[in-house]
Amino acid sequence: MDESADPVVEEVISLLQDSGGEQYFGEAVTKLQHAEQCAWHAQQAGADEELILASLLHDVGHLIDTESTIRDDRAGVINHDDAGRRWLLERGFSARLAALVGGHVDAKRYLTATNAAYVERLSPASRETLRLQGGPMDESSAEAFAREPELRDMLRLRSWDEMAKDPKWQGPPVASYREMLVRHLSRRGR
Repeated sequence: MDESADPVVEEVISLLQDSGGEQYFGEAVTKLQHAEQCAWHAQQAGADEELILASLLHDVGHLIDTESTIRDDRAGVINHDDAGRRWLLERGFSARLAALVGGHVDAKRYLTATNAAYVERLSPASRETLRLQGGPMDESSAEAFAREPELRDMLRLRSWDEMAKDPKWQGPPVASYREMLVRHLSRRGR
């Protein structure tokens, strides 16, 4: 194991494991189950390692406390996308991975603005967080978001995020991503 990546990998895994029993905002899964399922869906779809790790870590902003986090009792950290993006960059994760994490809320706002049927697929809890996150994008914001270089993968992550709410799911635990995390951080020259 790359010793320079070791402390960050341990911090990330501990953060996710420590959240293990906490309910995921109105859903039938815990925060840890949600993260593990989302990463598993990415793996099943043949995503690259950065996208798999972004899927695992997309809600890390809910698990950290910074001066800039905006909390809501019902929905956790409202700006968890941006808080998570910044936190990951500070720890040496790639700009692409951080951008994918930072874009997953805007992907929901984009999809609800451009696809009326998408709103109907959202769980009640996801609809409530959408409202707190600013609701569907307006037309000019949606047009700008459509030009995001990582749009396709942000939308894929968003899809897996919505699918990752099955209380009966059984799959690989967060610790199984340890080597992938080490490889990612080692490539970043930590």
